[in-house]
Amino acid sequence: MKAHLTRRYRFSASHRLHSDAFSAQENRTVYGKCNNPHGHGHNYALEVTVSGPVNDRTGMVCNLVDLDGFVEREVLSRYDLENLNMLQEFARNVPTTENLCVEIFEILQRGFPHAHLERVRLEETMLNSFEYAGGVEIAP
Repeated sequence: MKAHLTRRYRFSASHRLHSDAFSAQENRTVYGKCNNPHGHGHNYALEVTVSGPVNDRTGMVCNLVDLDGFVEREVLSRYDLENLNMLQEFARNVPTTENLCVEIFEILQRGFPHAHLERVRLEETMLNSFEYAGGVEIAP
């Protein structure tokens, strides 16, 4: 029996949406108030969905201690209370929440072997959320 597990985490980070490939006017046009030179912050809600067979002994898809420990160590400790623009992964990529979602997915995909990673969902505001499933289409 295959089951899905979604776990929710929270972290805060700041960013400035700005591309060196754009002129100052293009940056203001494309990113609007998010291009503020001083940046701005978000209280992100991260959802990680994994799947797999339910273990007959434990009754779980994966041990929550393993998932929580990995996310804390590899994701939350990396991004919480950080200015995303200062991190290596955003040296060439604009630190949009879409790009952050992809980065988090790739960290989990590379390093969490205890269940199959289905998707990462990142809520930026009450009105904006983003999902990434490794290039696999996500059904609405």
